[in-house]
Amino acid sequence: MSATPATPLLDTVDTPDDLRKLQPSQLRQLADELRHEMISAVGQTGGHLGSGLGVVELTVAIHYVFNTPDDRLVWDVGHQAYPHKILTGRRSRIRTLRQGGGLSGFTKRSESEYDPFGTAHSSTSISAALGFAVANKLAGKPGKGIAVIGDGAMSAGMAYEAMNNAEAAGNRLIVILNDNDMSIAPPVGGLSAYLARLVSSGPFLGLRDTLRKISRRLPEPLHKAAKKTDEFARGLAMGGTLFEELGFYYVGPIDGHNLDQLIPILENVRDAAEGPCLIHVVTQKGKGYAPAEAAADKYHGVQKFDVITGEQVKSAGGPPSYTNVFAQALVAEAARDDKICAITAAMPSGTGLDKFAATYPERSFDVGIAEQHAVTFAAGLAAQGMRPFCAIYSTFLQRAYDQVVHDVAIQNLPVRFAIDRAGLVGADGATHAGSFDVTYLATLPNMVVMAAADEAELVHMTHTAALHDSGPIAFRYPRGNGVGVPLPEVPQRLEIGKGRLVREGTKVALLSLGTRLAEALKAADQLDAKGLSTTVADLRFAKPLDSELIRRLMATHEVIVTMEEGAIGGLGAHVLTLASDEGLTDAGLKIRTMRLPDVFQDQDSPEKQYDDAGLNAAQIVETVLKALRHNSAGVNEARA
Repeated sequence: MSATPATPLLDTVDTPDDLRKLQPSQLRQLADELRHEMISAVGQTGGHLGSGLGVVELTVAIHYVFNTPDDRLVWDVGHQAYPHKILTGRRSRIRTLRQGGGLSGFTKRSESEYDPFGTAHSSTSISAALGFAVANKLAGKPGKGIAVIGDGAMSAGMAYEAMNNAEAAGNRLIVILNDNDMSIAPPVGGLSAYLARLVSSGPFLGLRDTLRKISRRLPEPLHKAAKKTDEFARGLAMGGTLFEELGFYYVGPIDGHNLDQLIPILENVRDAAEGPCLIHVVTQKGKGYAPAEAAADKYHGVQKFDVITGEQVKSAGGPPSYTNVFAQALVAEAARDDKICAITAAMPSGTGLDKFAATYPERSFDVGIAEQHAVTFAAGLAAQGMRPFCAIYSTFLQRAYDQVVHDVAIQNLPVRFAIDRAGLVGADGATHAGSFDVTYLATLPNMVVMAAADEAELVHMTHTAALHDSGPIAFRYPRGNGVGVPLPEVPQRLEIGKGRLVREGTKVALLSLGTRLAEALKAADQLDAKGLSTTVADLRFAKPLDSELIRRLMATHEVIVTMEEGAIGGLGAHVLTLASDEGLTDAGLKIRTMRLPDVFQDQDSPEKQYDDAGLNAAQIVETVLKALRHNSAGVNEARA
């Protein structure tokens, strides 16, 4: 397979309208070319590979059968939608995936009319598709709502909440369960495919509807018995009883790579009077690319890679990642304390808890894509005397905010929140940025919120959290590698609410929270060179603030600048509130807060993102000079 494959049939397809002009006999070739194009593109850009390869035939079949974009197609999660993007007018830009100014790695409403809903957090598709279906029903429009949801995403309660409410949509709602982990499906073969085609056919549905009308006229006991017999017979042959109980007409399982099965079944369901309908499709992650087939987990998300060999570009060596530092620190804490346990929500490798599970399997819990359950489960463990660490990405912890408030903070339970991917996250863009955790956690009574400035601080904070039994505590750390400081052989228990002075000066004080500390130190060098003596403090805690240290710096410096890798309402807001409450600005103190801008920043390199956010050393210096009314030459301008 060459890096730039020949794709003569795909070259004729720019949109689904072009696709629908093909003969069914041509679709196999189109799918093969589409798979080769996707492999070639992701080899150049990196990104999510295995999940998209698994839905190539399904993507072709859906766009061939349904009238997209009038039929609203929602992919869950959107990282399986790369083939969809190629077929919907974006092939010319597919090699810009996840790059600055390029295509998003997920579906995105502003990108295409074929992306009716952004789905970068899982398990939302059925709710959204239901909304589209009911809106069209109310407006008298013909369009359907189609949700393609992975079996992993079906581990979240929200999917079942939506299904339980789906009856109102009738046959306008179609859910396609993409089962690529064999977690639900029995073996797929000729018999199940035949049955699926049979029970989705018009004659079968018509006969069933006739029998149903007859059974309604029977005495109640016989009517109920007839209904149960129908459900039982199909459930016995095909599975799907759970989905039937939720009000769905179940079809499947069928082979998601066999277009001869997919096309007629999708056509039957499209034209059926029954509904809502769930089609159970079994696919293989990485299908059609041997390295991805052999190691689905390794090829879920990839760096750039050699298409011929499958070898991924290795990232440059350097300091360990923050995730690995946390994982090793937690394993060390668990060796010391048998009450420590760890919880993740379907992200064991992403949070490093796979390492914990390898050492302490009985104390490690992967609860699936169920952050709400993860937090309340941790609260229950804490209430019974365990010391749970709930390791969740910042962007995903948002999904469990009520549980953090109600089940943890109000009850003052000592759940430890290890918040990975804090701050901006590069190629994953706005949907995965950890912008809000300081703001949404530090506003809660009883909560302690820490942010690690480097990997050594992360070890100390993990240890501090392990020993903190008086209430909930959270510590945040970014994606990527540390700064290269040596890791402590013996972790230090930090005093709650106490920061540290890293550098002492007399005129300007930079108050840093998290890993902007390195940029603050660079800025201090530049300010000192301009004759502006600069203090740098690593506050460590957003809550409780080190009010004693902050008061002292405000009393002895002319300018205070706070900086954080988070949205408005975080550290800066708390420092300003302290200054306001205590009248610390009444004598003319200048305070400036530096934080992420009030926008959702698109994907780019983290360095470029932070530069755009104005949180690098040059912008810190500029902020100080403006506060002092200095120009860039350091000459004092006329004061107003």
